[in-house]
Amino acid sequence: MIAKAKKNKKGIFQAVFFSIFLGVLALGFIAFFIISDFRITQRRKEMLAQIDSLQKEIQSVQEKNAKLAEGISQGQQDDFWEEKIREQGFKKPGEEQVVVLPPQESSSTATEEQENFWQKLLNKIGF
Repeated sequence: MIAKAKKNKKGIFQAVFFSIFLGVLALGFIAFFIISDFRITQRRKEMLAQIDSLQKEIQSVQEKNAKLAEGISQGQQDDFWEEKIREQGFKKPGEEQVVVLPPQESSSTATEEQENFWQKLLNKIGF
């Protein structure tokens, strides 16, 4: 009888210990899955933010590409090239080139403008 009582106590202790061990193990798995889910959610948010920034960058590059394509099509027009060539000083055969020069200022007015108050005073005194 005493032997059965020891076996029952030992069996109850093992059953309780095994139940607690399984409970802790189950809680460990649950905690692991919750932490993994949290990390995956954080990573997903980072990826979505990166996707948004890359889409904005793609849009700006496409706009720049459209502007460059427009510039290329404009550059292929004869009027555009004629204007660029004329800016460099070329002329068509049979045309005369006219250069408009700025008006020349007299050197005396330029020196008077450069003199300050003290220089004018010294010039009047005679130094």
